[in-house]
Amino acid sequence: MPHRPTTPNLFAEAPIASRPQTKDSARDSKDWISAHCDGGARGNPGPAGFGALIQDANGMVIAELSEFLGIRTNNYAEYSGLLASLQYALDHHHPRLRVVSDSELMVKQIQGKYKVNSPDLRPLWQEARNRIAKLEGFEISHALRHKNKDADRLANEAMDRGMKRPHASGQPAPAPLKATPYPTQSEAPPNPYAKADTMLRGFTKDGVVHILGNATLPDGVFVKIIRE
Repeated sequence: MPHRPTTPNLFAEAPIASRPQTKDSARDSKDWISAHCDGGARGNPGPAGFGALIQDANGMVIAELSEFLGIRTNNYAEYSGLLASLQYALDHHHPRLRVVSDSELMVKQIQGKYKVNSPDLRPLWQEARNRIAKLEGFEISHALRHKNKDADRLANEAMDRGMKRPHASGQPAPAPLKATPYPTQSEAPPNPYAKADTMLRGFTKDGVVHILGNATLPDGVFVKIIRE
């Protein structure tokens, strides 16, 4: 009976550390890179950002990805971190990628254990699957937040930049390598509050106006603030 090539399992369910290493996997281990990714929003939705720390097979940091996303949800930001990590691997010709995230929802959706019911997340999930299919190997696992500190730091630095907050050093937050966090077809939906003379609700902090909900303001508009 002729031998048929097997299809690689792109959606690994077991944690990376628990997977036994075969001769083939040991030989190819140098081709793997790893990404710790995270995303967050201050408010849900609120000012959002993602961060990802990319390491080579020897644990050396080869890239730090971080980007402010505007007013988004936590889950949207988490997916943006995953997509940025996948795009980095593809752009830099790394055939195998291991991802660690503290978003249990995203990890189990990518693994196929949870359904993707959100219309906002569905395009991001589909784009992640498309990018994963271009890799020779892919694994994703869940970790608690305290084991994802570097990615959390990068995500918070992105949010600080977007909100014009200073870095812990007192200087503006540094801007790591910019990445494309999500596909163009997943741009924000049309803004229902774009018409003139529409009253929006929000708050001011550190001299910056923050709009509640999914609303965004087009460039060049004048804002009247009424104290409540």
